[in-house]
Amino acid sequence: MKKITSLIIFLIAISPLCYSQISDLEKNALVDLYRSTDGENWNTSWNLNTDVSTWNGVTIENNTVTELNLSMNNLRGTIPSSIGNLKSLKHLNLGFNKLNGEIPSEITIIESLETLQLYMNQLEGDIPSNIGALINLKKIVLFNNMLTGNLPNSLYELTNLEVLQLSSNELIGTISPDIKNLNKLETLSLFDNSMFGFIPSEISNLTQLKELALANNVFEGEIPNELSKLTNLETLLLTNNKFVGSIDNSIINLPLLTNFDYKKSNTISLTNIAITQTTFEPE
Repeated sequence: MKKITSLIIFLIAISPLCYSQISDLEKNALVDLYRSTDGENWNTSWNLNTDVSTWNGVTIENNTVTELNLSMNNLRGTIPSSIGNLKSLKHLNLGFNKLNGEIPSEITIIESLETLQLYMNQLEGDIPSNIGALINLKKIVLFNNMLTGNLPNSLYELTNLEVLQLSSNELIGTISPDIKNLNKLETLSLFDNSMFGFIPSEISNLTQLKELALANNVFEGEIPNELSKLTNLETLLLTNNKFVGSIDNSIINLPLLTNFDYKKSNTISLTNIAITQTTFEPE
């Protein structure tokens, strides 16, 4: 009997350890998101009376939230500024929902963030000007929103960035020569915006680049021969811009190039290369 009593006391003592002890600040940030995005009508909702560790899409490690994945979950509304209180968050995916309003600037204080995915929503306004503070970012996926303005200067400080997908927004402005700083980029997708100016020759510094999608903008001038240095390039989409002149054969003959589209009315045919008008599909 004493053994049973001792066991019961032991189980009662350790029971709090069976739950995730995240801070009140983090829990309140999650609750704010739930309430500001009509959580009761999510496809998979949260029971706020249960432990946070049971909430769909929430990953907890060492008593802190490290991942929040609520993609395709019928979130409607705005992202609350308290999202910035998830200080240890590494991965945020709220893609393919019905979010509106602006991306809160507070998101840029989550220095641990490695992936930011808010694609296929109705977000508007500028990309946060201080996004360069997210020094650990490897992936930014914001395609198919209504984002406006220029690419912020601080964006070019994200030297760990591997994927930058900003297609199908309402962005303007130019690509800065500082693009050379992003030398780990494998995907640069800016197609279907209103960007203009020249392709900077410094883009040749992106030697890891596999996909470059600049179609459906207002870029002008000649296509720089320096693109021929991008020997890992597999996809190059340039159609529907205001480029002049011809494209150098050294670019056309890049060894791994399989998807190439230059002009809607003048698609180039290459041996061993499938040339099609391709819709760029993100990861």
